[in-house]
Amino acid sequence: MTKHKFTVTSARGMLPLLAKELAEMGIKETKEEQGNIRFIGTMEDAYRVCLWSRVAIRVLKPIAHFSAKTTDELYQGIHDLPWEDHIDAEGTTIAVDFNSFRSKIHHTQYGAQRVKDGVVDRFREQTGERPSVDLHQPDLRINVYLKNNQAIVSIDLSGESLHKRGYRVVTTPAPLKEHLAAAILMTAEWPRLAKQGWGLVDPMCGSGTIVIEAAMMAADIAPGIKRDYFGFLYWKQHDKEAWQRLKAEAERRRHSGLARLPIIKGGDASEKAVEAANANLAEIGLADRIQVEHRELLDWPSQAKSLPTSGLVVCNPPYGERMGNVSELHYLYESLGNIVSEAFPAWRTTMITDNESLGKFTGLTVFDTTPFDNGPIPCQVICYRAPRPVSNRAQPTEEVVQEATVEVEETTELIQQDIELSEHAEMFANRLKKNLKHLGKWARKNKTECYRLYDADLPDYAVAIDVYGDHVHVQEYAPPKTIDATKAIQRLNDVMQIIPQVLEVPASNIALKLRQKQRGTQQYEQHGSQKQRLKVMESDLNFWINLTDYLDTGLFLDHRITRQMIGQQSSNKAFLNLFAYTGSATVYAAAGGAESTTTVDMSNTYLEWAEENMALNGLTAAKHRYIRANCLEWLQTAQQAPEKYGLIFLDPPTFSNSTRMEGVFDIQRDHVSLINMTANLLTKEGVLYFSTNRRDFKMDEKALKGLKIKEISRATLPKDFERNPKIHYCWTISR
Repeated sequence: MTKHKFTVTSARGMLPLLAKELAEMGIKETKEEQGNIRFIGTMEDAYRVCLWSRVAIRVLKPIAHFSAKTTDELYQGIHDLPWEDHIDAEGTTIAVDFNSFRSKIHHTQYGAQRVKDGVVDRFREQTGERPSVDLHQPDLRINVYLKNNQAIVSIDLSGESLHKRGYRVVTTPAPLKEHLAAAILMTAEWPRLAKQGWGLVDPMCGSGTIVIEAAMMAADIAPGIKRDYFGFLYWKQHDKEAWQRLKAEAERRRHSGLARLPIIKGGDASEKAVEAANANLAEIGLADRIQVEHRELLDWPSQAKSLPTSGLVVCNPPYGERMGNVSELHYLYESLGNIVSEAFPAWRTTMITDNESLGKFTGLTVFDTTPFDNGPIPCQVICYRAPRPVSNRAQPTEEVVQEATVEVEETTELIQQDIELSEHAEMFANRLKKNLKHLGKWARKNKTECYRLYDADLPDYAVAIDVYGDHVHVQEYAPPKTIDATKAIQRLNDVMQIIPQVLEVPASNIALKLRQKQRGTQQYEQHGSQKQRLKVMESDLNFWINLTDYLDTGLFLDHRITRQMIGQQSSNKAFLNLFAYTGSATVYAAAGGAESTTTVDMSNTYLEWAEENMALNGLTAAKHRYIRANCLEWLQTAQQAPEKYGLIFLDPPTFSNSTRMEGVFDIQRDHVSLINMTANLLTKEGVLYFSTNRRDFKMDEKALKGLKIKEISRATLPKDFERNPKIHYCWTISR
C-alpha cells in the first residue's frame, strides 16, 4: 500500500499520550516535534488516527513545501499547486487555517486571505468557476504553516478539531474539553484500571464529559464514532472503502466492549448540569449504561456499598479563575479528601486544578502530577494514591456485580431505540422467536439454562447466539471481504437491537465477540479481566462461566451429551481428563461416582477454574487431583507409571504453538501418536472418548488398527446444534 507523510497535532503536555496511542495503532515510523508528531503510513492509518485518537487535535497531510518570504511568493506557491486533484471548482467549499512562526509574513488573517486567493484564482483561470468559502465545515480545509519563511501546505483530514466528538448537545459553564478529559483519564491509568474491573465516580461531573470519555475508553468506543464530519469525506482522494472498513470495525468493537463496561457513576449539585450530562449520555448511546444523579458532594458516602471495593474518583473541581471563590475552595478539597479516606479508602483520586496548593487540603498522598492547559489556563493533573488499598483490588465483589446488574435492570429500558433497523430485521426477529419457543421448552425439560439459540440460520445474520440463564453470548462470524462493510454492520446492529426485545433481557446482559479462525493459544486468549463470573446450571450441575474475558465462556455447549455419557459411565472408575480446560467433564465424572479424577491442563487459570467448578458442586475430596502440565509431556511420562484409568476424555486443541510447549502440535498430523499414548493408560475394560472440532479432520484408523474405534459424532450432537453437524467429531476407543 502507498505510504504518505502525516502530521498529528496535540495540546501542551499530551504528546507522550499521543505517541503511545500511535504505537498502539501499529504506527511505527514516527518523529516527535514541538507540538506535533509526524509519521509515515497509509491513508487508512491516518483515518484510524482521526477515528480513534482521544488526544489528537488535527491530522494533516502535507502536500507541498516552498519558500514564502513575501505574500506574493505565498500566493504564487499556492496558485501553482494542482488543487483540481483535491477538489472540484463548482459547488464546493474551502477554508484556510494560516499560522506563522519566525517569518516575515506575520499577519495570519492576511496570510489566509492570500492562500484563499491563490486557490480560487487557479480554478477561475482553468474553469471559470470557483469554490466558495465555508469556515464551519468546508469540503476542503487547507492548513498552511509558515516557519522561518518556509511554507508547509497540508490537507486537514480532520476538518475540525478532533476534540469535537459529536455527543455534546447541551453544555454547562466552564466545560471541560473532551480531549482534556481523555488525557486526565489516561494519566490516571483508567484504561488499565477499567480492564481490571475498577469503578469510576465523578462527583462534580458537570455536563458529563469525564464519565462519557471514561465509558468510551472502558467500552472500547472510538471517540470519533458519532462524528458525521471529517475533512477527508469530500476530498477527491478519499479512500471510501478503507473508511467503511474502519467504521465497521469500530462498530463491532463498540458492541463487544459494552459488555465489559465497569460501573461508572456521575453526580452534580446542579440539576441543570445533571440534565445536560444525561442529554449528552443519550446522544452517545450510553444513557442506559451510565448513571448521573443530582447529588451533593457530601452525599456520596451513602453510595459506597453499591460500588466496587476499588475504583477511581476523578473530577474537575471549580477553579477560582472561572468558578468559585479561591478563599473558599479549600473546604471543597478538604471535603473530597475526607470522603475518599472514609468511604472509598481503596480508591485512587485524580483531579485537574489551576492551583496545585489547593490539592494539599485533600490530605491524600500524591504520586504523580502532569501539566496540561485547560483552554488558556495552565493546570496540573494530580493523581493521589488510595488511602488504604486492598490486595485483591482488581476484582469487584460478587455482591457489587449483582447489585449493579439489578440496578440497571430496574432503572433502564431494555434496549436503545436510536438505531434504525434494516428491512430484513423482521425475518431475523421471527426466526429468533421461533427458535426460542422451540428450544426454550426443550432446555427447561432437560434442566439446562445454557443452550445455543441461533447459529447463522439466516445467511445475512451470521452470528451464533448462546443463552446462559438471563445472559446472552453473541459471536459474530467474520464477514467475507466481499460483503459490504456498511451492510454487515447494519445486520449486527439489527442483532444487538432485537435480542433484548425477543429474549426480554437488558442490553447490558449481552456480550458480543467476533468469531474468526483461531491459531494456537489464541483460542484461549484473554480479552479483558473483568472477572465477573456467572453461575449457570446444566443437567442439575452448576458451573462458573465468564462471558467477557475470554474468547470462549468456560463451558463448551456442544459437548453436553458427551459430558452426560461420561457421567453415566464413571461410577467406580478412575477418570482422566486431558486438555481439561475448565474441568466440566471432570464435574460430570465426579458427580457420577468416579472412584477418582485426574484433571490435566497447561493453564493455571483453567485448573483453578476447574477446581472451583468442582467445589461449586460439593466435590472437594482429596481423590480429585489437578495437575498443571503440558499434556503431551505428561502422557510421555505416564507411559512408565503404573496408574491406569477406566474412563478418559481427550479433547485436544486443533493446533497449538504455545510458548509453554516445545514445537508445534497439529491434531491431524499428531493424533495417531496422541491416541496411542492415551490408550496405553486405559484399563483392560477402559473407554477413551476422543473429540475434535477440526472440521476437515480424518481419523487414521489404519494406523490405529490395534484399537477398537467407534464414531459417535451423531449420537453426541445436541438438539440445539443439529443445524451444525460438523461442530465436533467424537469417537469411543478401547483396547
